[in-house]
Amino acid sequence: MAGILIAGTSSDAGKSLVVTGLCRALRRRGVDVVPYKAQNMSNNSMVCPDGAEIGRAQYLQALAAGVTPSSAMNPVLLKPGTDRRSFIVVRGRPGGVLDAGEYATGRGQLAEAAWAAYAELASGHELVVCEGAGSPAEINLRAGDYVNMGLARRFGLPVVLVGDIDRGGVLASIFGTWGLLDDADRALLRGFVINKFRGDQSILDPGLVEISRRTGLANVGVLPWLPDVWLDGEDALEVGRWRREASGVAEGDLRVAVVRLPRVSNATDVDALAGEPGVDVVVTTDPQVVAEADLAILPGSRSTVSDLGWLRHRGLADAVAARAAQGRPVLGVCGGYQMLAETIGDEGGTEASGGGTIAGLGLLPVSVEFGDDKVLGTPSGEWRGVPVGGYEIHHGVCRVTGEAEPFLDGCRRGAVWGTMWHGALETDAFRRAWLTEAAHQAGRDWTPTPGALGYAERRERMIETLADAVDAHLDVDALMRAAS
Repeated sequence: MAGILIAGTSSDAGKSLVVTGLCRALRRRGVDVVPYKAQNMSNNSMVCPDGAEIGRAQYLQALAAGVTPSSAMNPVLLKPGTDRRSFIVVRGRPGGVLDAGEYATGRGQLAEAAWAAYAELASGHELVVCEGAGSPAEINLRAGDYVNMGLARRFGLPVVLVGDIDRGGVLASIFGTWGLLDDADRALLRGFVINKFRGDQSILDPGLVEISRRTGLANVGVLPWLPDVWLDGEDALEVGRWRREASGVAEGDLRVAVVRLPRVSNATDVDALAGEPGVDVVVTTDPQVVAEADLAILPGSRSTVSDLGWLRHRGLADAVAARAAQGRPVLGVCGGYQMLAETIGDEGGTEASGGGTIAGLGLLPVSVEFGDDKVLGTPSGEWRGVPVGGYEIHHGVCRVTGEAEPFLDGCRRGAVWGTMWHGALETDAFRRAWLTEAAHQAGRDWTPTPGALGYAERRERMIETLADAVDAHLDVDALMRAAS
């Protein structure tokens, strides 16, 4: 029973990336490895084969490790609903709410669930590669911590820090993290990894030597900038990270505008679009960009009612309505689909709306009713003879009340499409067939590129790219020795 914790000097430093690459690199070596993150704070989640909900990043890490995703790999998932309240998912199922004032002190029962899940994985696998959350130097949260040094202390895990050099100040971040920890926590630190480096490493090396001298931490390696690795981000900061830096935008590309909602959920739905040749995806809050695009998408939302109000305040609702009136395509997914409805009922205040029924955008003949029960599932079916599957994560239930064409358990009227299914666009044949239809509605002659890579193949190649980088640039043998 062995484990190692990959912590970060900050959020989005590269912890998920390192864990994913390490899981695949170790799997190549024949190690029975499994990923784990005690607590994830993210509105990007996935449904496991057993119906449990976990963070999207841990789902990807399970694929990298070659194991079936399960709730034990992410036993606590916090889904921010407002700036001061998160909805709790424990072992893949709804577990109430957590207010900001309770974050440091009210998580004892969550810690027990997380630690039990770690013990379960450790008893069944050779090595558990753990991902921390945020930074272990958040000493204001240390008393109730069970995902960073609290986890490491509980199970005696060696800890490796990951720092993002692209942010600047990475040496100070590593030294500051080491300096802020107390002696008992610091004793578990074993080394550090520099992430996203580009340039001449000989210029960086003297700084790394000095950090090792001052802290006693080993330099485990320097990962290069990997521009083609962007799938399955775990938080809203990742939206749009796949901007087409390498290939640029061609004149004939199909232009897709995705509205960046304040409480966007499962924004990874558009990853598959961004990887499709001839499709240019932008994430925006600009009504003019939404108006001018060939296709506009309202993605999922953790707070449909609140985000609908924001949509109206920013003038984006008018832009979407104008598109519908002109017969130009709009797609709503989950919360975005709910916004397109005629009415949204929230008698119980599930959406923090204060209860009652409000008007939706009225672009689809649908009524929505929110309740306490959460729908989790992995539906499948077909659209115009094309097989397609996805996953559902929602409280609001949509009911079609008027004449409309069925569309993935949702509906379509004119150029407005709505579905509760996340992940449907990851199905290659469906995505390309539907995009062809949407392009036709937009008056464009876009067609799929013959022989283009599919979404699953792109994701697998990215995992392999990560593993190649880990093998080439990190001291994997030293990590294995530390974990044993």
